[in-house]
Amino acid sequence: MLVREVMSSPAITVRRTDPVRRAIRTLYANNITAAPVVDDSGRLVGVVSELDLLRGEFEPDPRATVLPPQAAHEPPPRRVMEVMTREAVTVTETTDVTTAIDLMVGKRIKSLPVLHGEQIAGMVSRRDLMAMLARPDDELRQAVMAALREQYPFGPSWEVTVRDGVAELSGPPHRHADHIADVLARTVPGIVRVKHLRRGP
Repeated sequence: MLVREVMSSPAITVRRTDPVRRAIRTLYANNITAAPVVDDSGRLVGVVSELDLLRGEFEPDPRATVLPPQAAHEPPPRRVMEVMTREAVTVTETTDVTTAIDLMVGKRIKSLPVLHGEQIAGMVSRRDLMAMLARPDDELRQAVMAALREQYPFGPSWEVTVRDGVAELSGPPHRHADHIADVLARTVPGIVRVKHLRRGP
């Protein structure tokens, strides 16, 4: 399964020059935990998370110590560029979901910007992956049947069952057709594996 099948798109972005408080409102209003940070041309320059923003808002501002004494109590608002993570870990639309999960676990991050060339195509988060896995089996079964019907209308007829995200396709053995059906079933977000159960001619 590819990232493009589970990502959230379009991505909610913030500008690197945005005040921290504005970015906080953006994340909160959109119920997201992180956002790509872009420059004036829309190019990705980093990622900012809830934790980055909270630290930016509540930790002492180091700039206050270098301001003139009369202005030290009123430092200018901190900007996203001062608190963001500059080395953004990214994936592409065609990255396998398992690779995205490995990155999230290994880097201890909750979401990843998804790139299409140099453009931000979306974001994939732990919540997106959880939503995919939470789909009911009956809903997944209907989606698999629809994919087979729409994308392979002249193929063999399969009986489809889904248990805990595993699609079971029952039909007469046909190596080429089974391979196509396997590929189509795996395009359904939430299907984690495909099994073929044979029945007589």
